[in-house]
Amino acid sequence: MAQLRREALRMFKKLHRTRQFVFQGDERTLEAGRREINEHFRKNRNEKNEDEIKKMIALAKDVDKELRTSVIQAVQEKEGVYQLRITEETTRLDNVVFNPDAIIEGLKPSGRKERTSGGCCGGQMASKEKINPNKVRSN
Repeated sequence: MAQLRREALRMFKKLHRTRQFVFQGDERTLEAGRREINEHFRKNRNEKNEDEIKKMIALAKDVDKELRTSVIQAVQEKEGVYQLRITEETTRLDNVVFNPDAIIEGLKPSGRKERTSGGCCGGQMASKEKINPNKVRSN
């Protein structure tokens, strides 16, 4: 139990260091992050269940990683121009231009039956009158 307590304290400190690194220069966000971290750790400080403590430590590690790899700070330099602060830890993904005409072959919905007729209700609307989206109905 003492080791879990030390690990929780380590994560508490690490989250605060991450908060200071990721949000540096943004006093409002730094303060909000400080309050949030302190509140969550204070709320759970009397937890005795070791499995629950391990889950919370794992969550803290996930949050730390997410903050370090996914948050990008942007500062407005002038109207419509922003300076981004991207770090070595920031996850970078490949940009692929969207092609609306792309055809992905071989994909079928998994775990679903093939529809034999149109519509969301197995084609029940097909036999009824066609719905005109431009026609306004009154009830």
